[in-house]
Amino acid sequence: MLEKFVRERVNTKGIAVMGHIVCGYPSFEANMEILEEMDKAGVDLVEMQFPFSEPIADGPLFLTANQASLDKGTKIADCFNIMKEASKRFSFKTLMMGYYNTVFKAGEVNFCERLKASGACGLIVPDLPLEEDAGLVQAAEVNNLSLIRLVAPTNTGERIQQILEHASGFVYAVARKGVTGSKTKFAEGMEEYFQTIKKYASVPVAVGFGISQRADLDYLKEQGRADIAVMGTAILKTYLESGREGLASFFKNIMG
Repeated sequence: MLEKFVRERVNTKGIAVMGHIVCGYPSFEANMEILEEMDKAGVDLVEMQFPFSEPIADGPLFLTANQASLDKGTKIADCFNIMKEASKRFSFKTLMMGYYNTVFKAGEVNFCERLKASGACGLIVPDLPLEEDAGLVQAAEVNNLSLIRLVAPTNTGERIQQILEHASGFVYAVARKGVTGSKTKFAEGMEEYFQTIKKYASVPVAVGFGISQRADLDYLKEQGRADIAVMGTAILKTYLESGREGLASFFKNIMG
């Protein structure tokens, strides 16, 4: 289902866009404002991050956002609730993004059942390696969810091939070493990385970490380097600095 949806959007638009929110930060009311602007702008997918105390793949802004949300008392049930509301109200598809301890504590089967009931079409768990995800894969498949695999520039070609043999929905390609938030420069060496991914990928390819301007989308769209551009930090930073009006302008400039 997810793969078909992405391919349809790519055929129509050339490249799909995935946004990101941290549930409960700055507030759930603010989350809904951001989601409303995403929907108006034509964002195709949104990863809704369930806050966690040690989000190891996230940069400074999302580290702050995760902790602040937890400090306010955000619970997993609150995250499922806003996901359910967003799935009903908006045209984009929703995915859960978070860390494995959250899933483990709830129980893989229970967690996936709740995701399905909340309208999600997949989940992204960056700290769960391929060798240890069989149980979650099974729980996801039973509930018609895609467990999104990640690849990184530090992976060998052999490892990328191994990960992509198990990919479903789409694959999330990290655009650089490190954590989210810093501006990505598509430097020498990236072409080989993208070509390796495309060589082995049977599903659409999403690229994220540091995507923040129209030139980034144009670069990824050229020669079919990616099917999905992922934006997270740039969206939250813009909203915090200039509210929903600024966010509307941001989306117009980058997607218009």
